[in-house]
Amino acid sequence: MAELIRCTWSGSDPVYVEYHDKEWGFPVRDDRRQFEFLVLESAQAGLSWLTILKRRDGYRRLYEGFDPEKVVHFDEKRIQIMLQDTGIIRNRKKIESSINNARRFLEIQEQYGSFCNYFWGFTDGKQVVNYYNDMSEMSATTPLSDTIAKDMKGRGFQFLGSTTLYAHMQATGLINDHLVRCFRHKECMEH
Repeated sequence: MAELIRCTWSGSDPVYVEYHDKEWGFPVRDDRRQFEFLVLESAQAGLSWLTILKRRDGYRRLYEGFDPEKVVHFDEKRIQIMLQDTGIIRNRKKIESSINNARRFLEIQEQYGSFCNYFWGFTDGKQVVNYYNDMSEMSATTPLSDTIAKDMKGRGFQFLGSTTLYAHMQATGLINDHLVRCFRHKECMEH
């Protein structure tokens, strides 16, 4: 049996490989999963994605399964508990921004019916499919990520700039950036 061809960034670490093979780039049309990725992506700023993936269970536990309706009520006592827990990145500004972002997330749900309606609305509900042959063809931002970042910043979101949002778009399948030769490129396409 031939070995699967993957995107080169997935390397050989089992955590990365599993994430690549089962999640990255698959279209997410579930608000709670979108919130999960927003929290994780904003926590990742300045760190490796692998560092965050290895703490994902800690984030799930401390963020109440990534329920924004619960996160929005986190108070100083809860922040202090989180700052002592090695299961997550213990950065006060990132934790506080995630609570703020839960508020903004709920406001978008109220306005648009769901966060997915808002987020996928930037592409008229359609996945953007790229046909890259090499990772060097990708950029860290695009005009689309710039537009979304600007809109979200205007709504009060924090720690979610264009680079972070481009990574979020890739992770949640708004953009399919699997390399053409990767076995997941076709699997992650919406038809």
